[in-house]
Parts: sequence; C-alpha cells; structure tokens
Amino acid sequence: MNLRKRLGISAHRQRQLTHVMQVLLVGMFFIGIERRNGGIMVNTAVALLVVQLPPLLERDYNIPMDAGLTLWITAAVFLHALGTVGIPGSEIGSFYRSVWWWDHLTHALSSSIVAAVGYATARAIDEHSDSISLPPKFMFVYILLFVLAFGVFWEVIEFTLDQTARLLGIPGVLTQYGLEDTMLDLIFDTIGAVVVAVWGTAHLTGVVDAVRMRLDLRTSE
Repeated sequence: MNLRKRLGISAHRQRQLTHVMQVLLVGMFFIGIERRNGGIMVNTAVALLVVQLPPLLERDYNIPMDAGLTLWITAAVFLHALGTVGIPGSEIGSFYRSVWWWDHLTHALSSSIVAAVGYATARAIDEHSDSISLPPKFMFVYILLFVLAFGVFWEVIEFTLDQTARLLGIPGVLTQYGLEDTMLDLIFDTIGAVVVAVWGTAHLTGVVDAVRMRLDLRTSE
C-alpha cells in the first residue's frame, strides 16, 4: 500500500506543506541578507531553484510529479537550508553545529533524491531498450553505487569549497568537519539509498514511464 495513504496525508495537505516550506525558504533568504551571511543566502537560493524543478519537469517535459514527490524534494532542500539558519532570534545558531543528528538527516534525505534520479533514469533506459536488461538485484546494487559515487563527489566539493574559503578568509558555503564527519555522511548516504532501493521505487513508476516514453519518441524521430 502507498506509504502516504498509510500516514493519512492527503495530496492537498502535501501541497500545502510544500507551499509553506517554499515561503519559509524565501524568508530564510532574507534572514541571510539581514545577517550578511553568504552561506545562508547561497544555500537558500539554491534550495529555491531546486523547488522549481518539479513544476518545470511536469510542464515542459510531461514528467508526472505528484504532490508526494514534490514534497519529498522540497523537504530535502528545505531542511538543508534550515540547518544553516537555525532558529532566528535564538542563540542556538546553525542546526548543523548545534544538533548532532541534523547533518545525518539531511544527508539521508538528499541521498534518497539522488537514488530516485539514478533509479528512474536506469529503469527508463532498461524498459526503452531491448538490448539492455537490468534485473532487480543489479538495480539494488546500482542504486547503492550510484549514490555512493555521488556522495564521494559531493564530499570532494565540500572539502574544496571549505579549504578555499579558509584560504581567502571568508565564511564558507559548505563546511567540512573532518574525516569522521565524511565517513558518517557516506554511511547516511547509503541509508538513504537503501530506503529508496527497498521501498521508494514503487512511487517512481509514473516518472519512469514518462522518461521511457520520451526516449521512445526521440528514437522514433
């Protein structure tokens, strides 16, 4: 059964939650301006760009992005941006520094999005081409490896940006906390990938079919 139905969250309620988070992201961007914090401004600006992707994909490419998928993507970028802001007016500061599990949560959520993209693309190619066959066991391993490869790439970017900011003496957009933090990030990346590989793929059928149809159309042309 659909997990969202089990939780009793209607599509209307999911859309409402998505809109609320989008509005809060705009507010967090202005908090970054008020604090003159480049990290907050960049992270919230990127989040605001990402939340425009679902309607863009649905409108321009006819890829179905239902309320649940849109909420999934929005929640991942919203929580990441919120982690850089913390609670306005309090002394807690960034959740990434003050809440030990925040980084783990956002990495698991973000990696689940990466896993979903990797799965939908590979499955669409599999269904499109008769010369390619990707059995379920292979897909499970593929999702894990795809996410881990992306996770390593992200850690390299994070390290590079952090070191560059330190050399220039400016606040970093992304912060690297050391080897232990990197290893934990990769572990929670893997957890996010496993969740999608085991339970999430059923929610991506419509996306897979839409991508396959576009591949079929391009081939026929």
